[in-house]
This record gives sequence, C-alpha cells and structure tokens, in this order.
Amino acid sequence: MPLSLLAQRGQKKEDKFGFFLQGNMKFTRIPFEMHANLIVVPVHINGSDTLHFILDTGVSSVIITNPNSLKREKLKFTRKVVLTGAGEGESLTASVAIGNTLEMGKMKATYQNIVVLEQDVLRLSEYVGIPIDGIFGYEVFNNFVVTIDFVNKELLLNKPESYKYRSRHGDRYPIVVEDTKPYADVIALVDNGQELPIRVVIDTGAGHALLIDKHADNQVRLPEKVLRAQLGRGLNGVINGNLGRIDKVRFGKYELDNVLASFPDSLSFGMKFASRNERQGNIGCELLRRFKVTFNYADRYIVLKPVKRRLKETFEHDMSGIEFRAKGQDFKDYIIDKVVEDSPAWDAGLQEGDELLFINNKSADDLIISEIYKLLQKGEGKEIAMLVRRKGVIHFAKFQLKRMI
Repeated sequence: MPLSLLAQRGQKKEDKFGFFLQGNMKFTRIPFEMHANLIVVPVHINGSDTLHFILDTGVSSVIITNPNSLKREKLKFTRKVVLTGAGEGESLTASVAIGNTLEMGKMKATYQNIVVLEQDVLRLSEYVGIPIDGIFGYEVFNNFVVTIDFVNKELLLNKPESYKYRSRHGDRYPIVVEDTKPYADVIALVDNGQELPIRVVIDTGAGHALLIDKHADNQVRLPEKVLRAQLGRGLNGVINGNLGRIDKVRFGKYELDNVLASFPDSLSFGMKFASRNERQGNIGCELLRRFKVTFNYADRYIVLKPVKRRLKETFEHDMSGIEFRAKGQDFKDYIIDKVVEDSPAWDAGLQEGDELLFINNKSADDLIISEIYKLLQKGEGKEIAMLVRRKGVIHFAKFQLKRMI
C-alpha cells in the first residue's frame, strides 16, 4: 500500500479554514444587544464562556480589549505589534496570538490570529455599561452578506453565493472597500437647496449619527452654534471636538432634518487619517438604526430599508450636562465622571465623583447606563430628580432638562 495512502488513513480530517457557517447552512440568524448605540454580539474564543464583542465594520483584526477575558497561558503568542488609530493618546502595544477558534452562534472561524491589548486602556465596559471583551468586524462582513435588523436586534448572515438582492430588501447603493473599511457616497449636506456630497465610512463601531472631518481642503464649515464635547474614544484615547446641528442631511434618497453631527479636532482625528483626503467623515449607529442595513462586500454595495417610525425620531444629545461611567464588579455603580459648566446638573450642585442612587424614583440598580442616558436625552423641560452619594453623604438634586445644542 502506498505510503501516502497510509498517511491519509491515519490523518485526522482537517477543520475548515477561515470563516464559515456550520453544518453547510446557507444563512444563520444571530441575536444582538444594543448598548450605548453599539451592536454587542456573543462570541466564544477557544471554547470560552460567552464574551461580549462590539461589531465594528472599521476594525480589521479580532482585538481583545480586556486582557483578562482569556487565560493568557492558553494562547499561542508570537509577536508584539503597535496599534494606531483615532484619539489623542500614544500608540498601543499589543500581542498577537495565533491558531484560535472563534464562534458567534452558528458562525465559526478557525486558525485565526487575535490581537490582545496589554491593558484595558479603552475601558469600553465603563462607557457601554456591560462587560465588553473585544471588538471585531471586517472578516464577518467580508465573508458573509450581513443584514443588521436594528428593530428586532438580529444579524442575518448569508453565504454570498446564496444571497440575491430583491427590491423589497430596500434601495441599493455602491460602496468601496479600502483598507478593510466600507466607503460610500450616500451622504449629502443640504443648505438652502444646495447639496454638498461627502464620502463617508459606514461605521457600526460608532454610536453617533454623523461625524464630519472638517479641514481646509473641503467645503464643510462648522455650524454657527456648537458645543464642546468629548465625542468618543479611539484606539489611542479620547476624541475631542464640537457638536453641532445640520439643517438637513440626505442619506441615500431619504432626507433627515436637524441632524446632530460631530466635528472632531484635527489633533485627535483628522491628522491620523491625513492620507484619506477622499473621506470627509463617517456615519454611525444613531443614523443607521433608522434603517435595516445590508452589507454585501463581495458585490460592493449596501442596501438601505427605512424604518418609517424611526425616520421621524429627532436627533438628541444629553440635556443634563452629566457624563457617567459604569464602575464596580458588575458595572452597576454609576459615577458622575464630568459635569458641564453652566448646565442644568451644574446649577443643581451635582459634582464629579457623585454616585447615582436613584433617578426619578427609579433605583440605579434596576437600570443600565443606556436607560439612564435615554432619560436625560429626551423631553426638554422635563424634571429630573436625583439622589446621589458624595463621600458617604446623601445629596438630593432636582433640575429641568435643557437642550444645549
């Protein structure tokens, strides 16, 4: 008997390589949660307990943001890498582990590299309010046709060869996938009947509606009224800038009024992407969640199907002047991280470091941080009553919400 045949008989059947659906399925549905306007999916790595990952179109690698999520001794580390991205801080050092298996529902990926941060510098759990272990995205979108149903909080993954676009799915628009990111010419700023088209990255890893990179080479100008704010966090720290409103934005063939837009400082955003002059910003989930969105990287298009009731929803920002962080073992201790000067919360005497106990007779223990922010984002003039603990002493504060931008 030939040696090669003997070897084949004794050889264990190899696993599939890369991303695939188990059981030769053509499609699968995966539930997700929305926290802080971000898509959080259940993931298992090397048979681990359930991990919580943010699904981010803009991330090229599988990144473990919390190095305590997996036991390091079970990972095969090969080298260290330096990561750069948006934010005002320094570059991050991380380690690369090879040969990992990743599962999300019936989706599976084998022999995968993962990047493990040496410290949880992003502190995503504190912003989102639940344990967040990592972020990933590109390989999911690149290997499947992905439909995000924000209403039913469900992902639909189709094999590209089994997906066929139908007009009932929505309106189709071309995209360009470059450096693992999807670019689209679907946004135009409308002012006095004049349209200014801008090219954007479609970014499911962003909670805002629209971010615009204002620099000298484009025609974008700041609105007359703006609010200084911390706009978010990138891989390299905080992203600071201005918030302002744009009278009208056309997204595909749909027009949205009074859209809240972020204008990051060039230091924290624009300079990091100086070579990307063709990109003027990105759109995040606050805008995307008003549609059912399908990404087809293989055929280079997206599909937008509007959710009519959500198109009517206004774009709002915090009306209290408070920024919270979720602390504690289960991220259920809500600590005031910042109070904006001259805001309703400032005038009511609330201070940085105050721990929220009750809000409008609801115990903080019974709320997630997203629910607290929703209470503080809608209903100008609505009265808010808070009970907080400050250095062991209980304080009561009452104020009315005020639209600051």
